[in-house]
Amino acid sequence: MSRKKRDFYLGKTYDLESESMQEDQVFYDSDDLTTHAVITGMTGSGKTGLGVIMLEEAALQGIPAIVIDPKGDLTNLLLHFPDLLPEDFQPWIDQDAARRENVSVEEAAEKAASQWKNGLALSGLGKMDLEALRDAVEYAVYTPGSDSGLPVSILASFSAPEISWDENRESLRERIASTVTALLGLIGIRNIDPVQAKEHILLSNIFEEAWKAGKDLDLATLIAHVQSPPFEKLGVFSLDQFYPEKDRFNLAMLLNNFLAAPSFHTWLEGQPLDIGQILWSPSGKPRHSVFYLAHLNDQERMFFVTLLYTAIESWMRTQKGASGLRAMVYFDEIHGYLPPIANPPSKNIILRMLKQARAFGVGLVLATQNPVDVDYKGLSNAGTWLIGRLQTEQDKARLLDGLEGAAPGVDRRSFDRMISLLGKRVFLLHNVHDTESKTFHTRWAMNYLPGPLTRTQIPAVNALARATERALESPVAGVLPSKLTESSTSLGRDVPQALSGSVSSFYFPVNRGLSDVLQEVGGQFPDKAPHPQYLYKAELVGQARAVYLARKYNISEEAEFTVRIDEMRKRGLVRWESQLVAPFDPNMLEHNPLPEARFADVENLSGVDSKAVKELEIDFIDWIYRTQTLKLRINDALGVVAEPGVSDEEFRRMCEQAAKEKQQAEIEALTKKHGNQLKTLEDKLGREESRLDGYKQQLGYRRMEEVGKGVENVLGMLTGSRRSVSTSLTKRRMTSQAKANVEKSELEIKNITRDIERIKAEQDAELSKVEQKWADTFDKVVEEPVSAYKKDIYIDQFGLLWLPYYAFEKGDDWVVVPAFRWGE
Repeated sequence: MSRKKRDFYLGKTYDLESESMQEDQVFYDSDDLTTHAVITGMTGSGKTGLGVIMLEEAALQGIPAIVIDPKGDLTNLLLHFPDLLPEDFQPWIDQDAARRENVSVEEAAEKAASQWKNGLALSGLGKMDLEALRDAVEYAVYTPGSDSGLPVSILASFSAPEISWDENRESLRERIASTVTALLGLIGIRNIDPVQAKEHILLSNIFEEAWKAGKDLDLATLIAHVQSPPFEKLGVFSLDQFYPEKDRFNLAMLLNNFLAAPSFHTWLEGQPLDIGQILWSPSGKPRHSVFYLAHLNDQERMFFVTLLYTAIESWMRTQKGASGLRAMVYFDEIHGYLPPIANPPSKNIILRMLKQARAFGVGLVLATQNPVDVDYKGLSNAGTWLIGRLQTEQDKARLLDGLEGAAPGVDRRSFDRMISLLGKRVFLLHNVHDTESKTFHTRWAMNYLPGPLTRTQIPAVNALARATERALESPVAGVLPSKLTESSTSLGRDVPQALSGSVSSFYFPVNRGLSDVLQEVGGQFPDKAPHPQYLYKAELVGQARAVYLARKYNISEEAEFTVRIDEMRKRGLVRWESQLVAPFDPNMLEHNPLPEARFADVENLSGVDSKAVKELEIDFIDWIYRTQTLKLRINDALGVVAEPGVSDEEFRRMCEQAAKEKQQAEIEALTKKHGNQLKTLEDKLGREESRLDGYKQQLGYRRMEEVGKGVENVLGMLTGSRRSVSTSLTKRRMTSQAKANVEKSELEIKNITRDIERIKAEQDAELSKVEQKWADTFDKVVEEPVSAYKKDIYIDQFGLLWLPYYAFEKGDDWVVVPAFRWGE
C-alpha cells in the first residue's frame, strides 16, 4: 500500500491466527481524524506508544497538537535523539529498573540506544526521520499551577469571547456553566445543580452580564461583583431576597482565600490560555504543547481541563470551516472527565466538541484503559477506533456498544473474537471511512519511551527542546481587607507569623557570642542598646539522610543533605543544588523562641503554605534520588574499592598492596607449576645420566670382549686351532647394541636438557608478564555511581526554621547581625 501525503504510518499488518507481523505497512488518512478517534487498551497493551506514534506522525505532517497528560507519559514526546547515542539516553534511564536488572545506568543506556536503533530499523526509520521529527514542530511542556515547566495563566479564561454573544448565546452559556462549575469545585463546592445552586446562578449571571457587554473579567473583579453584583434582580426576586449580602460575602471570602493563597499565584503567571499561541509560534511554526497535570489534585485537574477545553472551543468558533485536519487535541486518559453517569464540568464541553469540532478541522483523540468508565454516547461520536487488549469482558461489551453506535451494522461477534486475540502492541483499526477493519502491529516509536517523567525532570526536558515562554502575567492580590503589617520603623512582630496550613516550626539556638559581632556593628555596641534585641527571621530548612547500599562490595554508607531556602515567592521548582549547606544536628533545635524576641514578617516565603511544603519535601527526596549518587572508586582487577573519605594517596597504597599480594600469589603459582615440571625433568635427566653411565661401561666391556675374541681367533689360525666364527659375530652384535644404547641415551639427555631450558625460558617470560600485568592494573580505576533507593531516603527535618539575629538600634535604623553560626 503506497503512502499518500497526509497519511500517518502506524505499523504493519498482523495476522491474528498465525500471530505474525506481515510486510504490508498500515497507513491512516489524517483527515479522518476530524471525526475523532478512541484509543483503548489495558496497561501493557501499547496504548501510550500508539498515541505517541500518532502525535509523531501529526508533527511530521505539520499538524499542531494540544496534549493533555494527567500521568506524565506524554512528556516523552520531547525525547527524540537522532544520533541514538547512549549518552543521550542515559539521563532518562530509570535507575530503579536498572538496579532490578542488575546493570549499571551506563549499561542500561547502551541497551536502550541499541534497542531503539534496531527497532527503528525494523520499522524502516532512521536518523533522517528523527531529525525531521525534531525540526517539524516546536515542543513545550506546560505545568499549570507550577513553574516546574512553563506556567500557564488562566486569566484569559475569564475574558470576553471574541465571537458575537447574540449569534452564539447557547454555546457561550454552556461555556459559562462549565467554567463556573469548575471554579466552584476548586473552592470546595461540588456536586451542585446549576439550575438550583445559588452560587452557580449568581456567578453565571455575573459572567453573562460582563460578556454581553464585551467586558473582560478577572478573579478580582469577579469577587468584587459577588459582593456588589452589576444587577439588582435575579429572576423576579430582588438580589438580597435571592442571595442575601451576608451569604454573598461568605462566597466572596471563599473565592478571595483561593485567590490570595500563595499556591494560586502561579495559576496567574505565564502563557495565557490563548489557543492560537499554543498551537502556533509567532513565526507560524506548528507547536506540540503538552499540559502536564500529574502534580495537581483531582479538583485542580478538573478545573484546568474544563478551562482548556472551553478555550479550545472559543478559539475554534473564531476559525473558518475546514474539511481537513487543522489541529489535534489528544487526551491521554479520559477516565473521570467523560463518565457514563456523573456530570462533571468537563463532560458537556467534551461531548459538545465531539459533535461540532469536525466542521472546524479539530480532531479529538481520547485514550482510556477502561471503556466501561466512559460515556458510550461520547464513544459513539468517534469515527476511528484503535482497540488494543482489554482487561475485562465488561470493558469489551461497553466498547462494542459504542462501536455499534458509531457504525451500525458491525459484526459484533466477529469483532468480539478479534479483540480477544489481540496481543501486546497489536491493535484493531476500525475506521468508518474505510470499507473494512484491519489488525496491525505498531511501528517503533521515534521518541524514547522511558515512562512517566516526574515534575523535577520537566525543566530538563524543556531545556532539551529549547522551550521558551512567550507571555507573562503579573499575579493579582486579594481584594478583601487583610491584617496590616507593622510599620517599617518597628522591629518586626511580637508573635511569629504562621504560614497557611499546618507547617512545623522550630527555633535555631543562639550560638554566637556578642564579642564576635563587635566588628560588624562598628567595633562597639551602640550606646542606646548595650543589650541587643533578639529578632527571628524565617527560612525553610530541610535535612535528609540517604543510605547507599552497594551489596556487591559489601558497602553501606550514609550521607546527609541539608538545604536552606531563604526566599520563595511562588509555588514550583527549587534549585536544590544551589541551596545546599552544611548539615546540623536536629536535636539542637528548640521548640520555643527566646523571651521577648521579635519576629520578622515572612514575606520572603509568601509563596509557601502547607501543601507547597509537602510538595517541596517530595521534590527534595526526588532530587536526592535522581542526582545525588555515592561515587565509588573501583579497581576491579585488584578487587579494591575506595569508600567515601579515602584519599587518592591511600587508595593508591591499597592498590599497590593488593597488586603486590596478587602478583606474589601468581608468581608462587607459576613457580610451583614450573618447579614441578622442572623437578620431573631433572629427575628424569638424573636417571638417564645414570643409565648412560651404565651403557658406556657396558659398551667398553663389549668392545674389550670383542677385541679379545678377535686376538683369540688370530692366534688360533696361527696355531691351527679351530675357533667358532659365530661366537665372534655374536660379540660384535652385542657391541653394536651397547653402542646404540649409548647413542639413544645421549639423545634422550639432550632432549631433556632442551625441555628444561625451554621451561625455564617460559617461566622467565611468564614471570615478566605477571610483573607487567599487575603494574598495568594501577590505572584501571573506574568511578561507579551508587544511587539510594527512595525507601532509603529519610527526612529528618523539613519545615519553617526561625534563625536568631542580634538587633541593635542605631539612630533611626536597626543593625541586624546573625546570632548563630551554622554548622557548629
